Formats: sequence, C-alpha cells, structure tokens
Amino acid sequence: MSITVYHNPRCSKSRCALEYLNERKIVFTVVEYIKEPFTKDGLVTLLRQLSISPIELIRKNEPEFKEHYALYQISDEQAIEAMLKFPKLIERPIVVKDGKAIVARPTERIEELF
Repeated sequence: MSITVYHNPRCSKSRCALEYLNERKIVFTVVEYIKEPFTKDGLVTLLRQLSISPIELIRKNEPEFKEHYALYQISDEQAIEAMLKFPKLIERPIVVKDGKAIVARPTERIEELF
C-alpha cells in the first residue's frame, strides 16, 4: 500500500491532510509539488487517477488564473499547460493510494481511499 500526498505547506487544508494521516499512523510520502513540479505525463496520469477534467483541478480564484485564463474558455490541453506553468493553480491536497486519487477537501474524503 503506497500513499502519496501532493502537498503545499502554505495551504491549511493540505496541512490538515498530513495531520489526518499522521494521527491514524498511516505511512505516506509527501511531494511538495511547488518545489517538485509535475511533468506533463505525471499530471495527465494524476488527472486519470482523479477521474476529473483538467479544468476541475484548477484553483480558479488564484491571481495567475484570473490574470491569464479567466476571460477565456480554455481547452483541456491549455488547462494542463496552465498548471504546469503555474503549479500553485493545482487544487490541493491530492492523496493517491494504489492508483486512485482524490482531492482531500474536506479532509475526511481521504477515507474514500481505504
């Protein structure tokens, strides 16, 4: 059983996910995706694991989205490129277990993986 948490330390919901797993003594790997950005293939794989479209993974209230993309209808490819260019646009935290992923908002959604 391998668990990975895509984490942004500046995000309180992301910190809550780590705390939730730690409290349950669940072993996991943390990837700070702002410091270790996704590759295009990695992001496409993650989207497949999440079973959502690229635009659903974007944080639309971030300044980078509002400034560069909000006025346009963007394609899946453009949404992926936006997240690669501005990793902070990626919704968080994302928890992956055994090839299935969820955006852990609220934190209790992590239970869906067990």
